[in-house]
Amino acid sequence: MPEKKGRGRGKKAGGETGGLLDFGPACAGGPGEPVECGCDEAGRGSAAAEVYVCAVILDPARPIEGLADSKLLTAGRREELAREIKLKALCWRIEKASLEEIEKLNVLHATLLAFERAVRGLRVRPGRVLIDGNRSPKMPGMQVQSIIKGDRYVPAISAASIMAKVARDEAMAGYHLLYPGYGFDVHKGYLTKEHLQALSRLGPCPIHRKTYRPVEILIESRDESERLF
Repeated sequence: MPEKKGRGRGKKAGGETGGLLDFGPACAGGPGEPVECGCDEAGRGSAAAEVYVCAVILDPARPIEGLADSKLLTAGRREELAREIKLKALCWRIEKASLEEIEKLNVLHATLLAFERAVRGLRVRPGRVLIDGNRSPKMPGMQVQSIIKGDRYVPAISAASIMAKVARDEAMAGYHLLYPGYGFDVHKGYLTKEHLQALSRLGPCPIHRKTYRPVEILIESRDESERLF
């Protein structure tokens, strides 16, 4: 069963971890091969809320059928696979890049910091870290490689993609209840036409990323209107 962990490094960082309690020195890969971890994020392109990241070490002895880029799966299928990943993976950890980190560091560097927290928070120290995309943090003592479209081709990255997406979607459904009218349960904070219309009508709420230019422009325009009247 997964368990809640304490705060990791960084402001308002919190993680969720799971897997077995005890591991051998080579829990993934053959003799002499480094333990391999897959990582991905969800929400980096959103204009609201945290970025969720996940690090996963799969168990070669317990394969999971149907792993794929989370964006290519239905919500129901992602949830089914997330449950199976939690059950079968050797270990996994979910971390968040907070709004404060995103606004202070920018979303890329906040996401890279969250990746590092997720990897270092695993119960097993991986020797090789594979991250979806074209940027990766430096992690001394580990081989780190970024792979463009890795969530489509590397099972461990696919698993991380699914876990991060499911966790963030659940959080956005909760934010929809706190801030109704924006449609967070539908667009997840991405700047769709409906979201932009809601922003124009209601203004930004506390979870909007104030440093994102469309949100920033709206705040500036509303401030200007208040000065005029």
